[in-house]
Amino acid sequence: MTDSNDALAASLFSEILTADQLARNRVSKVLPKGMELSHFSVLNHLAHTASERTPAQLASSFHVTRGAMTNTLNKLEMSGFVHIRPDWDDARRKLVTISPTGRSARDAALQAITPLIAEVVRDIGADRVRGIIPVLRELRIKLGERD
Repeated sequence: MTDSNDALAASLFSEILTADQLARNRVSKVLPKGMELSHFSVLNHLAHTASERTPAQLASSFHVTRGAMTNTLNKLEMSGFVHIRPDWDDARRKLVTISPTGRSARDAALQAITPLIAEVVRDIGADRVRGIIPVLRELRIKLGERD
């Protein structure tokens, strides 16, 4: 890699990491009381998943340890947001689904987040945002290949 590519890579990751931190801070502030960003992320994922998921599958999807996912799932279960049941075919595994209460909590969180994100899209411009999404998606896929 040339010095100019090194500088470009450093600038790209600096901007991505800073934008990530700022977005997480702003979104966390508007989430319903007691909901963490990790909770919303798991609920949102489960809301889009037609089938039950194992904690290991969820950990893999979010690129976190099984322990971290277990911690998040325990909190979600205590809040009544997910149902965790034994896998009847393999007693060593558990299966997770979103509960009706969890779906309502996810919907409330999404309702709180959407105006914040919509404002950013309006300020930047919808066409510019549409243009960057494929690049960010490709970057995510490339980074995911390294795991």
